[in-house]
Amino acid sequence: MPVLRALATGIRRRLEKLLAKRLVVGGFIPLGCDGTRCECPRTEELEKRLGVSGKEDSAPTLWITALVHLPTGVPWSWRLGCGSKSSERNHLCRLLPCLPKLAMVVTDAGYYGYEVIRELVDAEVSFLIRMCSNVTLYVEGIGDLREFRDGEVLYWPENVQKKCGKPLRLRLIRVPGKKPEQDVWLLTNVLDAARFSLQTAGRFYRWRWENEGYFRTYKRTLGKVKLMSRTVRCLHREAEATMIATQLLLAQGALAMPEAAAGEEAAVCSPRKVLVEIRRAMQGGQPARIARRFSERLGRSRRERRLRSSPKEKREWPRRKSHKPPGPPQILPLNTAQKALLVQLLCESYNSNC
Repeated sequence: MPVLRALATGIRRRLEKLLAKRLVVGGFIPLGCDGTRCECPRTEELEKRLGVSGKEDSAPTLWITALVHLPTGVPWSWRLGCGSKSSERNHLCRLLPCLPKLAMVVTDAGYYGYEVIRELVDAEVSFLIRMCSNVTLYVEGIGDLREFRDGEVLYWPENVQKKCGKPLRLRLIRVPGKKPEQDVWLLTNVLDAARFSLQTAGRFYRWRWENEGYFRTYKRTLGKVKLMSRTVRCLHREAEATMIATQLLLAQGALAMPEAAAGEEAAVCSPRKVLVEIRRAMQGGQPARIARRFSERLGRSRRERRLRSSPKEKREWPRRKSHKPPGPPQILPLNTAQKALLVQLLCESYNSNC
């Protein structure tokens, strides 16, 4: 594992140089964070060490949390854990040292939490996290919250208030949907609207589906729905090596794509087409001729961008739960006691700095 992790670090540094121009979009490097479970064989060691998630007759699973560069779909870094006990929020905090400068972490509603957001703020990492109805935010002034679109809020849970913890001053963005109940509420620590506009925030969050696309590539295109190793040691090696292989596969395709013209969306490679071209090149032939044709064919391995006239249908699976979009966060004005505590904390902070 130390050798594989050192290899992954070297590849990541190399990608930062090769994809330098394509990493930054709107002044940020958008990196989506999400996790998935991979089934494992039902061996005695794996059932004992990994445990099972869900029903008692379920197979042991390995949890993988991955950071994916959203414009290109190339994975940046990842972390492994037990499928039944791992916390993807804890994984995100442990992945912070791997982030490049100008990184912006984009996540779904599963990454809310005061401790996680405070870790991101203390590390000076920009983020864009979807909010849900479990989160309570506070505003200093009283206004018509139904017309709220963009503004500063305080993230200050009750348990933090009881411990006299400091509130986090953040920015809440409301991206309108086709219906009011489909609005997306996003929380960020970039307070300057000129630097990070509402349109850019909506664009970044739409790109977050590249995380789901990456896991689909890993599980379906490369056949890793179920891992093969029967011990924990070999299982970690298999997962780490196959994640590196997927990273190299998608990086090959991303480097072969032509640069986008001004005002146009960048072309994204098709993982399946890139895999087919790599297999074709490995079959043999004249090296110079194969190399020339290989680079040309990779440049044509683009993802389809056809307009859909109807919603994309998803297949029905026995264990799939119907998706319910998260509701809006609760936005409340500060009461008198909270205002007094806020003034006290500000005075203490000012005196300590002096």
